[in-house]
Amino acid sequence: MKFIPPTALVLSTLALLTGAAHAQAGGAKISDGVVKIGVLTDINGPFMDNVGKGSIVATEIAVEEFGGKVLGMPIEIMTADHQNKADIASTKTREWLDRDKVDAVTELGNSAVALAAMKIAQEKGRMSIVTGAGAQRISNEDCTPNNVHWVYDSYALANVGTKSLVKKGFKTWYYVTADYAFGHSLENDGRKFIEAAGGSVVGSSRYPFPGNDFASYIVKANGSKANAVAIATAGLDLQNAIKQGREFGLGTGGQATVAMLMSIMDVHGLGLKNAGNMMFAESFYWDYDDESRKFADKFMKKMKRMPTALQAGQYSAVRTYLKAVEQAQSDDVADVIKAMKRMRIQDAFAKNGTLRDDGKMVHDMLLVKVKTPSESKKPWDYYSVQETVPGKEAFESLDQSKCPLVKK
Repeated sequence: MKFIPPTALVLSTLALLTGAAHAQAGGAKISDGVVKIGVLTDINGPFMDNVGKGSIVATEIAVEEFGGKVLGMPIEIMTADHQNKADIASTKTREWLDRDKVDAVTELGNSAVALAAMKIAQEKGRMSIVTGAGAQRISNEDCTPNNVHWVYDSYALANVGTKSLVKKGFKTWYYVTADYAFGHSLENDGRKFIEAAGGSVVGSSRYPFPGNDFASYIVKANGSKANAVAIATAGLDLQNAIKQGREFGLGTGGQATVAMLMSIMDVHGLGLKNAGNMMFAESFYWDYDDESRKFADKFMKKMKRMPTALQAGQYSAVRTYLKAVEQAQSDDVADVIKAMKRMRIQDAFAKNGTLRDDGKMVHDMLLVKVKTPSESKKPWDYYSVQETVPGKEAFESLDQSKCPLVKK
């Protein structure tokens, strides 16, 4: 019998362990032999219609389009509800990355949740893909090399959504703002653009998020005599604020009610009678072109409704991530992000998209106007696209960025 020295046995064992940890297919390297995507979303809270189950379905559609595999390895989806709490998001993210070996944690609607999960992903050397949160700091002062920020940020929403209205004569503004990171970002960025366009903010009220009773804030907004009342929140809170506002006469007598972040599900929930003629910034509309309609048809078959921008953005981000894994021949986060930065991102959601050094995916934005009941000709025919704003004009430039990854 041939003698095998102990050192050789150790090396042989290490080789076997390495092979198990990095499955290879034609030279490609996939950790643990599977690509795992964790969708951490708001399943039962105020944003559940804008993200939630719909974002999970959007992820499933992207995976299905890959045949459930990338580089010959299976793709698995894990899901959880962060309940809009940063501590719950942190615990689940750490559990996924440590125990379940998730490669990318994504969606992360709610900016506090996103910022918490991003830090853990960086610490663990994994990827975070933010599609559901919009605080600018996600890809600005709090950017990480392992994170991408996909759908929008408060800068782009405020930029596209306020300038045109100031130019139309709405010079004085009052804000009703959700008292958390994203609400603050919407208000602060909006102020900058309003003032730069020659308008002014005459007052603001911040309500504890989530909220149900907006009466006192609406009374203050009406009492301000502002030309426009901006509601800086999202989801069910936004819908409740607009409905209660209508009851108190908000938006009458030539006054505008402006949603700083509105989705097609908000319009659907409010109805065209309440939402008609409102203008706001959007990043996706299902009836925009053939690609958007093709994705929307797949989504409709599963969800029995049209996708929001956040859900379409989730589909786009996951699809691009998988394409990058394929191109990089690896699921290593540095390799994947490098591949994503080389891409021109053009799909059902993104038009003329590119991924910048700060992790922000810059793409065209839309200024839309909600149709009135008489203007709508078919189910979900809700928007009239007023303007397509190129990404370079909609988003803050890299020259202005505070992201430490950006070389000035």
